[in-house]
Amino acid sequence: MIHASIADAVGNTPVVHLARMFREEHYEVYAKLEYLNPLGSMKDRAARHVIESWLGDGTLKPGGHIVESSSGNFGIALAALAPLYDLRVTCVLDPNVSSVNLKILSSLGARIEMVSARDRMGGFLETRLARVRELTVEDPSAVWVNQYANDLCWQAHYAHTAREIIEQVSGPLDALVIAVSTTATLQGVSRRLREQWPDLKVIAADAYGSVVFGGTPAPRHLPGHGSSMRPELATRFDPDAVVHVREEDAVAGCRALLRTEGILAGASSGAVVSAIRTAGPALPSGSRVLTILPDRGERYMDLVYSDDPTPPWTGHVA
Repeated sequence: MIHASIADAVGNTPVVHLARMFREEHYEVYAKLEYLNPLGSMKDRAARHVIESWLGDGTLKPGGHIVESSSGNFGIALAALAPLYDLRVTCVLDPNVSSVNLKILSSLGARIEMVSARDRMGGFLETRLARVRELTVEDPSAVWVNQYANDLCWQAHYAHTAREIIEQVSGPLDALVIAVSTTATLQGVSRRLREQWPDLKVIAADAYGSVVFGGTPAPRHLPGHGSSMRPELATRFDPDAVVHVREEDAVAGCRALLRTEGILAGASSGAVVSAIRTAGPALPSGSRVLTILPDRGERYMDLVYSDDPTPPWTGHVA
């Protein structure tokens, strides 16, 4: 099959059995490899779905301007896909952006807006969101995606990711373990899978120090996992259980994935490995667990895969 563009290549990622990593356990674990999307993460799905939905209903028009607070996968996906639809993208960033992501966003032609003032939580999230609002006032044609509250983001996973999972796995699933930040993936996938398998146990892998599902705020360093504010999307959905994962355990999970399965994945993939280890003993024997590995690991080489005895983190992320 020949695709018209990389937008048409989003999705249809494989599911693999993590038979080596969990070979001693009484449950089986299957992982959907979302890092094999064209831009390297599951955020490709939401970016494409938002753009095409808004072009379809007139919220966006060719030549339009998208604004978003993102220094990571969602910003990269928007910046790469937008030119295919004759759109412009501005990403609002803060000093914690990785040098790799900053170079990628700049190379993709995104306009960069950098904030420097910390917010009342000591991070930059509120400052970034305030700058986004200012940009939409300065340019009335600009549209804010707002991945923390936009229902189109979870609907992308309901319509596509979950449908693929149902088609790919043979037989029912007993548990779903997904890392959270905005909670869009968790919601979209679990809503549709529960229609198929009503008894599915839904487990959120949140970051230690994140407040997405009621945690106590604390400094965090690994991007793309957890949040310093509770996303609006999270107020509409409660998982069956939440596992808060410490950063050192997420790093250990990533390295174990690479060592046992040959999977070079990002920080939140290590977090779900740790969460499965924590929740697994309570699962009935023979349970089938599905997880999602959200992004690839090359962008985390200086964080997750560094051999520096002192982790090269300079401040917490929002």
